Amino acid sequence: MKLGELASRLGAELRGDAELEVTGVKGIEDAGPTEITFVANPRYTALARATHAAAVLVEPDFQEISAATLRIKNPYLAFSRALGLFYRPPTYAPGIHPTAVIDATAEIGAGAHIGAYVVVGPQVRLGPHATLLPHVVLYSGVQIGSHFFAHAHSVVREDCVLGDHVTLENGAIIGADGFGFAKNELGQWEKIPQSGPVRMGSRVDVQANACIDRATVGATEIGDGTKVDNLVQVGHGSRVGENTLLCGQVGVAGSSVIGSNVILAGQSAVAGHCTIGDGAVLTAQSAVSHDVPPGKMISGSPGFDNRVWLRAVTIFQRLPELLKRLDRLEKQVNVSSSADTAPGADRGSK
Repeated sequence: MKLGELASRLGAELRGDAELEVTGVKGIEDAGPTEITFVANPRYTALARATHAAAVLVEPDFQEISAATLRIKNPYLAFSRALGLFYRPPTYAPGIHPTAVIDATAEIGAGAHIGAYVVVGPQVRLGPHATLLPHVVLYSGVQIGSHFFAHAHSVVREDCVLGDHVTLENGAIIGADGFGFAKNELGQWEKIPQSGPVRMGSRVDVQANACIDRATVGATEIGDGTKVDNLVQVGHGSRVGENTLLCGQVGVAGSSVIGSNVILAGQSAVAGHCTIGDGAVLTAQSAVSHDVPPGKMISGSPGFDNRVWLRAVTIFQRLPELLKRLDRLEKQVNVSSSADTAPGADRGSK
């Protein structure tokens, strides 16, 4: 593809040779003379000046460099879209594999690809242009919109509802039983029925081995555009808003409410029945057992305001030094006090 054509398709301003041939996309340190790369962080400006790439996607006011530049407001997003122009993922032709088991009452939309050993249960309604790869299982009563893509060994449990353009990566489990048990009169844990499904919006991605549990009553809800990373646990009866990111190994306990445009960074955790306001951020490995106001950034475990946390961490690193200083001051005070109380210490005043 010519660099000029690429700029046009991305909606970028080109500064450089429009006839330059581009064959692919790579990171800034690896890109060669026929590949493009991007800079979205000022820390990589020096690498941009030294890159061997054919062109660099940059923000509009980025400094001039020897390589050609494609100037656009969001270079990272443009890089993603450029990658989509060069990389073609596997495609799957419509059809049903002979080993698939599909209940007679299930409704399969047009253009579906149903892979080997897929199981589709009774009363399932699957929208058009779905792709179900080997060993996917849809339990009874599942309803799914158009362009559903389920990778191998993903599962959607009974009566769950998924919107359009939902993607499940390998091993994702939607609607497994929530962790609900009550002690009986013998002191034994007795399972609480988990009657409520998962209701998921459109454009939701659930990555590998993530689990979104069904509810005891009501429903577990995931809003449009939310992205759920690998090994995430969303507890029963929780509600997650739109365009929220739940990053790797996040744990959300039951009956939590996570707002829209929230970021829960890797290994962060939310205790049950807590509310995280719209636009809030929990940094990596943070944990909260209280409500978080909208727009707040929280760090630490137990979590508190990020700015206070940063100061606290700085002080924590200095504790050995501060302890030594405190010991010296205490010794000085003790010596001074001993001198003041020694016999004859006040004779000079007479």
